[in-house]
Amino acid sequence: MKMKPWPYPRIIGHRGGGTLAPENTLAGMRKAKELGYGGVEFDVMLAADATPILMHDETLARTTNGSGMIAETAYPELLKLDAGSWHSPQYAGEPVPSFERAGRLCIELGLWADVEIKPSKGFEAETGTAAALLARELWRGAPVQPLLSSFRPAALAAAQQAAPELARGAITRSIPPDWESWMQKLGCVSLHCDYRMLLPQQVRGVHDAGYWLACWTVNDPEIARVLFDWGADAIITDRLDLIPADFK
Repeated sequence: MKMKPWPYPRIIGHRGGGTLAPENTLAGMRKAKELGYGGVEFDVMLAADATPILMHDETLARTTNGSGMIAETAYPELLKLDAGSWHSPQYAGEPVPSFERAGRLCIELGLWADVEIKPSKGFEAETGTAAALLARELWRGAPVQPLLSSFRPAALAAAQQAAPELARGAITRSIPPDWESWMQKLGCVSLHCDYRMLLPQQVRGVHDAGYWLACWTVNDPEIARVLFDWGADAIITDRLDLIPADFK
């Protein structure tokens, strides 16, 4: 099958600005833009009041000065927390952003978004639905629409039902034998896998089936070069300082 070219940036900032800024923050997105990046990946989870926010972990401890579960903390409480000091003093006071604020900033900066739906356990469908509906509203009329991705099939299925017109990507560590039926069922356009589990013939197989392939999380320029030589369409990286946006 003849593949259309990957329509998004080839080099994508992981959780915003990678290691250069606090993850899943507006500061991280600004850092990616400052370095010339065209696209960022970030995680969307629901707070206790069903507000979609940017957060990777189900608990607050690692990336904020708070404690407890995201699913049990309402967004007004999250806004009181410091999500930057853990990274470095210069980011002290950086807030936990809502998905709405993050999406509006992406549009303002001209950053493409890989929106990873990252539900707390038991909230897969609710998170997929909320992320998709808000993404549809935020990017309504925008020239380039976001991609909704997830490890969780139930979250992708909910996103598909809520906003079928938005592109979806399935995330997996290694590519399972039944990956193609999974992709078809969820209406996905891309497969996102751990580069360490990837073989060159798998890249060809994904392309031959008519899908794109993105690799995470690639932090070595030499490995990035090998993956692109194999035919990978994009890489997601923490090292925006080592792998520039115009990397060849």
